[in-house]
Amino acid sequence: MRKVMTLAAAMLFAATAAIADPAGEYRVEGTNPGGGSAYRGTVSVTKTGETYRVVWEIQGQRYVGTGIGNKDFLAVSYRSGNETGLALYGEEAGGWVGVWAYQGGRNVGAERWRRQ
Repeated sequence: MRKVMTLAAAMLFAATAAIADPAGEYRVEGTNPGGGSAYRGTVSVTKTGETYRVVWEIQGQRYVGTGIGNKDFLAVSYRSGNETGLALYGEEAGGWVGVWAYQGGRNVGAERWRRQ
């Protein structure tokens, strides 16, 4: 019985870790810094060794970033044209939620990712 319980606990941990892994395809909703306008789009997160490649498609504009993190958080630096910035996300049931700012910005935007 003890072996069965240990195996069940290991399987549950593995399933939980897989659910919380940030790699995947998401629908994204957010607001621009300083209580700005709302936006929607998609984001793709791909594991690339010890980092993640993060690509947003927002209203015809593409943002590409590099992230580091684990099942609990994801920090991403990104670029689109001459714009660069930083985003920080925490795992939330079924997705991720976070804040972001442009380089040199004084306000933050908010963003929520939901798995597709």
